[in-house]
Amino acid sequence: MLLYLHIPFCHRICPYCSFYKHTPGDTSIGSFVSAITAEAKSRMTENPRTLYLGGGTPSMLSPTHLTQLFAALHATIDFSKLEEVTLEANPATFDTVKARLFRELGVTRISLGVQSFTPHVLKTLGREHTVAQASNAVSILREAGIPSVNIDLMFSIPGQSKADWEATLRHAIALRPDHISAYNLTYEEDTAFFESLRRGEMRENEDHDAEFFHLADDLLTDAGFDHYETSNYATPGHHSAHNQGYWRGEDYLGLGPSAVSTLDNIRWKNISDTARYVTQVTSIGNALTESENLDDEARRLERIALGLRTKDGISLDLLSPDSVARARTLADEKLARIDGNRLILIHHGRALVDPIAAELV
Repeated sequence: MLLYLHIPFCHRICPYCSFYKHTPGDTSIGSFVSAITAEAKSRMTENPRTLYLGGGTPSMLSPTHLTQLFAALHATIDFSKLEEVTLEANPATFDTVKARLFRELGVTRISLGVQSFTPHVLKTLGREHTVAQASNAVSILREAGIPSVNIDLMFSIPGQSKADWEATLRHAIALRPDHISAYNLTYEEDTAFFESLRRGEMRENEDHDAEFFHLADDLLTDAGFDHYETSNYATPGHHSAHNQGYWRGEDYLGLGPSAVSTLDNIRWKNISDTARYVTQVTSIGNALTESENLDDEARRLERIALGLRTKDGISLDLLSPDSVARARTLADEKLARIDGNRLILIHHGRALVDPIAAELV
């Protein structure tokens, strides 16, 4: 089982982000930490394989709140049995002292939300850190002894040229991180970017997306990174164990407001309201707002959609006879290869994973 904790707090709201988040405002972060640790105690039935703290911006929690949170987690979880403990971090929210605290608390992997090393692109994205802060953050984490460092990057951002994207990739490579995630910007509902798209102020361009995708693939694989999932590249020994669990369809428990869980073919979601989350957990021990039973067909479709994103691909046994025939056509078109009983997307097929998955299901 995988364990995910959603920390919803951010100093500012980025215009592209659709995850549940908010500035602290009048919210008591101490009460939130108490609630999420209480939820962990009441919901945990086994020791997880991995632990991931996402958000939001988990790294903006104060040293006191981080210590309180991890002390409770250590009391509930045997950290010696965890394969990986990831904390998402904004480069502007920690210094050397705080980075050392991350390590002392048991964090083994930091995922840095950098997005770009180009100033005007950072401004478009509403990021609060500078290029210098982002670069220095990697050095700080290395000095603190964090075993694995990931840099999150984003492409196809309005106003971002191909030269901007190439410069960002080369800058990231030069920092020698263990892992780089390169995400195609998507326009999600309930974001400022989506509203700009709807008004015609921004445009989507699939050819442009593919060009940027292949540039990242070329540069990062040439630099020795393993392109092991559509948006993820790792050096040897630094693949994200937590994310791989998702892609393989493992069970996961999500804690915190808006967090989703899937256990024993039952999927449920917590309420997307931090104040109500705290109240509900405090009063009845959970914050569930909706749930559904997943049948075999639903799980099959998810395994296809997620598995095609990975370099291991999917078993042909998941496909109908018509879809198997289509898979063989994809191989003839050099968009995929069939290795034994597995279908694996290659070359341009990797950039077309979503439409290909839609065809095969």
